[in-house]
Amino acid sequence: MMKKMLFAALCFWVVSLHAQKTYLHCGQIIDVAKGKTLNEKTIVVSGNTIESILNGYVNGSDKDTQIDLKKQVVMPGFIDMHVHIEHESNPRTYMNRFTENEADVALGATVYAKRTLMAGFTTVRDLGGSGVNIALRKAIAKGTVMGPRIFTAGKAIGTTGGHADPTNGRSYDLMGDPGAREGVVNSPTDARKAVRQRYKDGADVIKITATGGVLSVAKNGQNPQFTADELAAIVSTAKDYGMLTAAHAHGDEGMRRAIIAGIKTIEHGTLMEPSTMDLMVKYDAYLVPTISAGKAAAANAAIPGYFPEVIAKKALEIGPRSQSTFAMAYKKGVKIAFGTDAGVSPHGDNAKEFGFMVAAGMPVMEAIAAATVTNANLLGYADSLGQLKKGYTADIVAVNEHPQANVSTLEQVVFVMKEGAVFKEKNKEVLRDY
Repeated sequence: MMKKMLFAALCFWVVSLHAQKTYLHCGQIIDVAKGKTLNEKTIVVSGNTIESILNGYVNGSDKDTQIDLKKQVVMPGFIDMHVHIEHESNPRTYMNRFTENEADVALGATVYAKRTLMAGFTTVRDLGGSGVNIALRKAIAKGTVMGPRIFTAGKAIGTTGGHADPTNGRSYDLMGDPGAREGVVNSPTDARKAVRQRYKDGADVIKITATGGVLSVAKNGQNPQFTADELAAIVSTAKDYGMLTAAHAHGDEGMRRAIIAGIKTIEHGTLMEPSTMDLMVKYDAYLVPTISAGKAAAANAAIPGYFPEVIAKKALEIGPRSQSTFAMAYKKGVKIAFGTDAGVSPHGDNAKEFGFMVAAGMPVMEAIAAATVTNANLLGYADSLGQLKKGYTADIVAVNEHPQANVSTLEQVVFVMKEGAVFKEKNKEVLRDY
């Protein structure tokens, strides 16, 4: 019996030793942590992990796969810290809430997920939906659906009549009185229950709506919507459960309260005052600027009938402010995390955010770092995501030009590998069985 066990172990070792690997011959590699470009390297991928990075172009055995990226610039897969994978803005958005079933939402989300992955975004943080986002995360992780790795908030948390109240704009017959389970809170006790419910539902992170919003059916897009006690209860409970916190915020007072309470990322920050930027630096909070969303909302608001009138007015007032606020915050030393609010802007156009950030004054290498190493660190995966290093997950993308010469090349990703599997090569989808 012992001899048979030893023979089986030896066979397993031999098979493992000769397991197929992938050798990526890379013309240039961007070291995102150091902001440097390295020439002529070979990335060796074994399973879902980067086994090594070698100098020059090294070939494996006859059983291994060689991929020629000698004319490309290679970098880690991008991470978008603010998407809504369940939907995409359109003129019927508000009517769809009454006509679409959960299955309709889920099937649409699979399309948006695939589009996101093909754009080079191998990881996203979904900041609020119906709960379909949790099921989609599981399906992608199992390999039954094509898409990015998802960290999700499940349903966002708001207050009665606030930006995340799902019954805003409905008739009294349909409005009801949603509570903590639905993400509507009105006390510290409610707030703690809502966080714990998100944990029970399977969410990874906590998203709150600290102020009014542009796209909710309510007239005020910037008023503060949580008390200090409610915010403290949310942050402390999320900390107990090891969950990162994010706050949608357009108005200054609401974001100040959120920052002081310990919220880690401020989403949008559109009307942020300089003194609040200083507060963000003091409390080590990050701004997720979502310039793409501001531009998309303003553009759609200019189309007659696209939005209800109450929303169009807010979009035209607030949307155009996002880029200039980001520019000021960056100059003030606020830490920046890359995020687009895709869903408000089209899924798959996520990389346009790079161009908006660069146009506002951020060097392109810093923008890429914000979408890779910075976001991986925020998510708690600094040791496995966001860099091309030995032992890291093999999330790898490539473009045809160096982004420093042409930032828009990031919108034309020609190669996508996620967890060691190739999904896009030579700018074409690699057909896979699901």
